[in-house]
Amino acid sequence: MSPALAAATPWDELWPLIRPALGETMQMIVISTVITGVLGLLLGVLLHTTGRDGLRPLPPVNAVLGLVIGIGRSVPFIVLLAAIIPFTRLVVGTSLGTKAVIVPLVVAMTPFYARVVEGALREVPRELIEMARAAGASRAQTVSKVLLREAAPGLVGGLTITLVAIVGFSAMAGTVGGGGLGALAIDYGYNRYDGNVMLATVVLLVVIVQIFQFVGDLVVRRISHR
Repeated sequence: MSPALAAATPWDELWPLIRPALGETMQMIVISTVITGVLGLLLGVLLHTTGRDGLRPLPPVNAVLGLVIGIGRSVPFIVLLAAIIPFTRLVVGTSLGTKAVIVPLVVAMTPFYARVVEGALREVPRELIEMARAAGASRAQTVSKVLLREAAPGLVGGLTITLVAIVGFSAMAGTVGGGGLGALAIDYGYNRYDGNVMLATVVLLVVIVQIFQFVGDLVVRRISHR
């Protein structure tokens, strides 16, 4: 069908189309962000503490972690979607739909956030770490009560950036049957030349990003002033 012959969906009929897609997108974003946040934090802490100047220097472990994270960050998301289809099927039993997209989202964004965590932890003054160790704090106590606490603004800010990237990737996944607003924009907005659907999905994605960015910035400002 040519653009000239296409009929746009009336505005009053858009919500029944958008509502389930919006729910799928939010499900992908929230679940992926939570899992990425946990795994990325653990990897980032491990990467920092095993580094040359870390609490427990382990050069071989650090080198392997750095290599794995570097490779994970280098693979384009659209390629990763296809490359790990067998793993995705193994984890969730399918390679299509909302659940399936969560797997590559986590695989793609965990290395990214791990590097953000490592960078935030590096900004913590070494004097604070040395004072904690001199006062008898264990490595675990130093990580939880000094490193993570002092780096909290950077960790939250980095997680906000990661979340915004997840929003974009979740929409991209719509091109390969991922569901959500991205799939709606492709199936209706692009393939059927439906300008109203395309406009509505773009506006919703922009609003979602702005809301998450605002909340993340607000949290960063509050914890920075403590």
